[in-house]
Amino acid sequence: MSIRTALENRLARIENNEKGFTLIELLVVVIIIGILAAIAVPVFLGQQAQAQDSAAISNLATAKVAVVSSFVETPAGPTAGDGAALADLGFPVGLVTIETGGQTFCLEATSASGTVFSVTSGNAGPAAGACP
Repeated sequence: MSIRTALENRLARIENNEKGFTLIELLVVVIIIGILAAIAVPVFLGQQAQAQDSAAISNLATAKVAVVSSFVETPAGPTAGDGAALADLGFPVGLVTIETGGQTFCLEATSASGTVFSVTSGNAGPAAGACP
């Protein structure tokens, strides 16, 4: 009988001191992490697209300053497609194109997310959409 009592005492101690997680607890944690990831990923992608659009708008603003500065040297204004000539004035060559030259210019840039922005000599700042 003493062996049986010793085994029962040993089993009782093991059951009372068991540590760890059950399968249900682990599944609940995995499900919660999955829900948080499902919420966070679209938000992150939206922020990334917004940052790419902001970069294109910033490039257009810089390009407009360069074009307006070029009027000091060339009162007729830049010619279409001649952004490289304005590189010394800070024109972002390769990122912005001059669609329409002259004093009524139109500049156009496409963000990495694919949105097209433009600014004209009459606009205060860049706007969504291609040059007219």
